[in-house]
Amino acid sequence: MDAANRDAPLQGASLGRIVLASLVGTTIEFYDFYIYGTAAALVIGQVFFPSAAPGSQALNAFLTFGIAFLARPVGAILFGHFGDRIGRKSTLVASLLVMGASTTLIGVLPGYAQIGPAAAWLLCLMRLGQGIGLGGEWGGAALLAIENAPVGRRAWFGMFPQLGPPLGFLLANGLFLGLLVGLGEQQFLSWGWRIPFLVSAVLVAIGLYVRVSMTETPAFRAALKQQEPVRVPLVEVVRHHWVPLIQGSLAMVVCYALFYISTVFALQYGTSVRHIPRSDFLGLLCIAVLFMAAATPISAALADRFGRRPVLIVAAGLAALSGFAIPGLLGQGSNPDILLFLSLELGLMGLTFAPMGALLPELFPVRVRYTGASMAYNLGGILGASLAPFLAQVLLNYGGLPWVGYYVTTAALISLLAVASMRETSHN
Repeated sequence: MDAANRDAPLQGASLGRIVLASLVGTTIEFYDFYIYGTAAALVIGQVFFPSAAPGSQALNAFLTFGIAFLARPVGAILFGHFGDRIGRKSTLVASLLVMGASTTLIGVLPGYAQIGPAAAWLLCLMRLGQGIGLGGEWGGAALLAIENAPVGRRAWFGMFPQLGPPLGFLLANGLFLGLLVGLGEQQFLSWGWRIPFLVSAVLVAIGLYVRVSMTETPAFRAALKQQEPVRVPLVEVVRHHWVPLIQGSLAMVVCYALFYISTVFALQYGTSVRHIPRSDFLGLLCIAVLFMAAATPISAALADRFGRRPVLIVAAGLAALSGFAIPGLLGQGSNPDILLFLSLELGLMGLTFAPMGALLPELFPVRVRYTGASMAYNLGGILGASLAPFLAQVLLNYGGLPWVGYYVTTAALISLLAVASMRETSHN
């Protein structure tokens, strides 16, 4: 372990505040991100694209969904640069502001019926803002947790930012479900879908209140005492740490594929092809995401005890097998079968995702850790998620649900091979 990591971590109440700040921040950021994914499956295509081509509305909505993933590496570079040079705290506050402003503005954008094609362009601009904000969020939140963690428990403390996605997803879809039930489908499609985006402003205010009281991590303070910050962290990562950057990016592919196939694509498929009521399918997703939340601490505890590699290899292998269950459970099964499919995939998502909070930062030295971990995380998003719903729709049209299953299996095998090529990082 390097000298920076030997710097004494926080204790007691201070550590509790740090954990809360990392959890609250990622919950809010992923809430912002997921409400768009849900809206893309339910309403974005109808509001922002011409009704003269209804067959392309879903594809266009999924393409706008992918734009944010392309922007996330930009956010990783931008916020990673300042996070490695001036510190984790102020950078995390800035990323939350960018994400929250972009999300709130989506809630007031006029649709295609009001301003024509300009509506789609404005939507894409806001999606870029969301992507840039989230690109800087996860890496900083993970570092905030693990750089304050007690010795031997970095995977456990790195798990708290990983709980942000299921909590944010549950909050987002629970709100959508409540609006659908309370307003009815017609009012929801007319204006109710905008409410979750506007609520983001309130959540961001809460997140900022929590984060402004944070202190800088001991590892970063120790690194500053040893030497000056790296002038351009991105150049340092690409020049000297490109192998772990590639390995970390590929290791993330299975996480993204599992999540967005079982949520965004499955929601679109279930409501449009299987004709399951939107409120019913959102209810199934809200139940299934609890399995992701439950699997996350289990996987983190195992990763601290046995190491990151064995846990991730087993989880990726199980995910590869799960692809073969998609046609029978999602395509032909009853609602309980669909719930089983969603719970299986999201549970596996929790198993593969939890150790990443420790693994990705451990691949890089403290001086470039924010940039390196953020880049790996978000490049994995481009490979595993940016086009996942779109490609799944294309594969569905080409060969049916079995091809969507092959997509999941392929993504899992890519991540399995990437993790197998690494050295164990738990002692880094």
